Amino acid sequence: MALGAAALAAPRLASAQASRVLRFIPHADLAVTDPTLSAAYVTRNHAYLVYDTLFGQDAALNPQPQMLEGFSTEEDGRRWTLTLRGGLLFHDGTKVLARDCVASIRRWAARDDMGRALMAVTDELSAPDDRRIVFRLKRAYPLLPFALGKTSGLACAMMPERLAQTPPDQALKEIIGSGPFRFLPEERVAGDRLAYARFEAYRPRESGTAEGTAGPKIAHFDRIEWKVIADAATAAAALRTGEVDWWELPSNDMLPLLRRGTALKVAVLDATGYMGALRVNHLHGPTANPAIRRAMLAAISQRDVVMAMAGTDSALWRDGVGFFCPGTAMANDEGLSALQGDPAAARNMLEAAGYRGETLLLMSPGDLQLNNAATTVIGDALRRAGMAVDEVTMDWGTMLQRRNKREPIAQGGWNAYVALNTGADLASPAVHPTLRGDGKSGLYGWCESPALETARDAWLAAPDLAAQQTAARRIQAQAFADLPYLPIGQIAQLTAHRADLSGMLQGVPVFWNLKRG
Repeated sequence: MALGAAALAAPRLASAQASRVLRFIPHADLAVTDPTLSAAYVTRNHAYLVYDTLFGQDAALNPQPQMLEGFSTEEDGRRWTLTLRGGLLFHDGTKVLARDCVASIRRWAARDDMGRALMAVTDELSAPDDRRIVFRLKRAYPLLPFALGKTSGLACAMMPERLAQTPPDQALKEIIGSGPFRFLPEERVAGDRLAYARFEAYRPRESGTAEGTAGPKIAHFDRIEWKVIADAATAAAALRTGEVDWWELPSNDMLPLLRRGTALKVAVLDATGYMGALRVNHLHGPTANPAIRRAMLAAISQRDVVMAMAGTDSALWRDGVGFFCPGTAMANDEGLSALQGDPAAARNMLEAAGYRGETLLLMSPGDLQLNNAATTVIGDALRRAGMAVDEVTMDWGTMLQRRNKREPIAQGGWNAYVALNTGADLASPAVHPTLRGDGKSGLYGWCESPALETARDAWLAAPDLAAQQTAARRIQAQAFADLPYLPIGQIAQLTAHRADLSGMLQGVPVFWNLKRG
């Protein structure tokens, strides 16, 4: 009789344990675990599990205090005092102190564009006691909360001082934050899986509404498992059978299958979608010539590219897109006539630019369906325009390493690759990661354009929205002249999950607030 009861109880126990585990298919394997070392979205998504930030962003992308009890400004906005909430702990059991945050801010600022801009106007950053962080600024800088809480680029992740003192170009030895989940490095298998456990000592905010990365971060699952499944058919089968609960970025050819029945839901995860970019190397090869870059842009049809990524349903894509996210305050039509989609015209432009058949090495991540589809279309358009394109396929992790190389192709370098940014990342010059002309001190591509930097500085100094919009038009005009990268359109960001999951927040993929049933 006792044996029979145990046999009946076992399935219930297994079911209860499974209900406390969320299994997730990320869009790519996690190659870099250090939140300050890579701007890859998979690293950012990992960072929001493990780390917390001083400010978060609500659904409207406005900064809200997160780790902070509050903040105050004095001296006409030149002195900011941020006060930590009490009782915050790191995953190693140590208290979160203001000096930890100061060290974390400094490490982040050494690598993030907005961080560098913030430190450029900072006279002093200090921790006068365990809970207060003080910025003394050269001038008022109202973007300070936005800089410390933005989800674009590199998240300003708080970590223990002993780890934050790691040089910003060297990887952290330990992944320890104060976020709602702990990273389990011993369970990491490259190319296969990762795991996180709920941090029992995490203290969510006691007030507010969970939106984006702001508000109470309440973890309802004891364990989060990432399962890396590159093959779309295998991923779809795993979701349909319940082997996994959530597929971050389903491939378009699987959407009809996933929409059948009521067991699954396909929804928009981020209303700003993905903005496509052909990142180009300004140091070497044909892409170092601005006239050739302009010819390449003329060859590429944004419509062909976005349809390759998102299908024929025009509700899922937008062409005729410039350097700012459509629907946001800085979006404008300056320079859009350069988007010709005409390989024949581009051929003439290439000849006038002095192109002589040099090879263009186009990197393609074979394990990312969207990027790969766009790369194929772009490669074909450039060949029809008369360019010698060498399309080299590799996995995303390898490509992330290769794009850091500044050497010529013969020494392992590159010329171009497709990247996708969320529209929120491209909403304004303040956060736009690649609308820069800061040369070798900037991100991969290394566009050097003093005129573009001057235009951006004018936007940062603009006193009101109207002045910002005028400055944004000037930025876009200069960007179409310099082409730090080539804009290739916008697509919707869809996600798929089991229908019994509720509480999924709009924006970047986060794992708090989610529950089963």
